[in-house]
Amino acid sequence: MRIYVSIDMEGITGLPDYTFVDSARHNYERARRIMTEEANAIIRAAFKKGAERVLVNDSHSKMNNLLVEEIHPDADLITGDLKPLSMVQSIDETFAGAIFAGYHARAGQPGVMSHSMIFGVRNMYINDIEIGELGFNAYVAGHFGVPVIMVAGDDGACREAEALIPGVVTAVVKQSISRSAVQTLHPKKAHVLLEEKTAEAIAKLQSIQPLVPPENPVLRIEFTNYGQAEWAALMPGCEIMPGTTIVKFEAKDIIEAYRAMLVMVELAMQTKFC
Repeated sequence: MRIYVSIDMEGITGLPDYTFVDSARHNYERARRIMTEEANAIIRAAFKKGAERVLVNDSHSKMNNLLVEEIHPDADLITGDLKPLSMVQSIDETFAGAIFAGYHARAGQPGVMSHSMIFGVRNMYINDIEIGELGFNAYVAGHFGVPVIMVAGDDGACREAEALIPGVVTAVVKQSISRSAVQTLHPKKAHVLLEEKTAEAIAKLQSIQPLVPPENPVLRIEFTNYGQAEWAALMPGCEIMPGTTIVKFEAKDIIEAYRAMLVMVELAMQTKFC
């Protein structure tokens, strides 16, 4: 049994604001350690429940946050930026299940540091389904027949997961008071919760189905201003929907849609606000 773990940062225990998730800020090094310990709690539980391999993909920002020298020695780690499948790099049909940890709610929703990839994204849709990072990543896992069996993060992320994925196990490690304030578990209590929930999720493996993406999906990304839409629409195959800041891309499959999204948001970040 092989278990895949994608770990973001905004939904990690005890982290309330950007000073913990921005590598230039004073709380970042503390947050890296908390994140690494949280990953290890999940890894330990997965191995205890029979996993033969656990692959962990660092999925926040430049994706080099986890402390490689302190990660569980029996886990494999993907670290570093510029990955064709970003937050779900190297997931494939050989994995029995995926766990998303440290996740947050999508843009425009209540939850600590809620957003979808970049702050310039207001909404993302696959066909008529509104999604964020969690939903898009779950669709990619589903493309390979891999169910997302557990989501850990703030209450907003867990509500989003439960609405998308029937039967998914969730682990709420903090409750959002506002987008930059939380009521949180102590990290040691969070480790216990994460180990318990990981064990529960693996026990439920056979009853949780993959989130199967639609064929020939239509990706629509609504940006916050027109300049961002103009940049995103430079990618071949994209068009701005008239009278909106929505950029549309018709994909052959969810993998092409996902990679298109990565290019579109990178282009959109070139927009200047002066």
